Amino acid sequence: MFRSSDKKACLPNLRNRRKARRLPCFYKVTAYLSAELPDRKEPMDISQKLPAELSSVPEGAEIAILGAGCFWCIEAALGQIDGIDSVISGYMGGSRENPSYEDICTGSSGHAEVVRVVFDPAKIDFERILAWFWDLHDPTQLNRQGNDVGTQYRSVIFYTNALQKDIAEASKEAAQKHFDRPIVTEISPAETFYPAERYHQGYYFENKSRNGYCQFVVEPKLKKLNLKH
Repeated sequence: MFRSSDKKACLPNLRNRRKARRLPCFYKVTAYLSAELPDRKEPMDISQKLPAELSSVPEGAEIAILGAGCFWCIEAALGQIDGIDSVISGYMGGSRENPSYEDICTGSSGHAEVVRVVFDPAKIDFERILAWFWDLHDPTQLNRQGNDVGTQYRSVIFYTNALQKDIAEASKEAAQKHFDRPIVTEISPAETFYPAERYHQGYYFENKSRNGYCQFVVEPKLKKLNLKH
């Protein structure tokens, strides 16, 4: 089961549309952090801007690192799959140490928004996780997903060992027949994973009732995949 999907972000009416395309997540982040919004009575606790703690890896478990556009959607989807123990949003593949979300939004750090997936290979294998990965986004879009534009939104598989690399390459080749345009997904060795800020973790289910991006971008994807939304 592979599906391509159109990711359309809800951006404000901006005079400079070119600037909006370069920095889409800047407007996304300022929209929900603003203390002046009617649905946010108090400013965000400063501790929520600290990096999240990494979950432990149970004995025998494996790790997959995937980027498929905005990590809110990938986390919300993969976290529901049987055999996946934990999903943490974060950053990988850039040049700056300990990047912040604001660094990522500039596009200058080179990182991609990714999720770190801890899974039990006895219940779900890496190949099956990649099947969900191809369904979750449109891997034929280079450095973007819909209106989310920038290298931080690139489609990427960061493999943790040689076997994962071989599986990823075979899976990409098999998935190509389900898309009219060439798949541009990057397959690269895993680098340092930097957990995203705490407020990003579990973001969709914590904020879906008050965040337009969640309602108009993330929720339709979850519905299409017959997942909890």
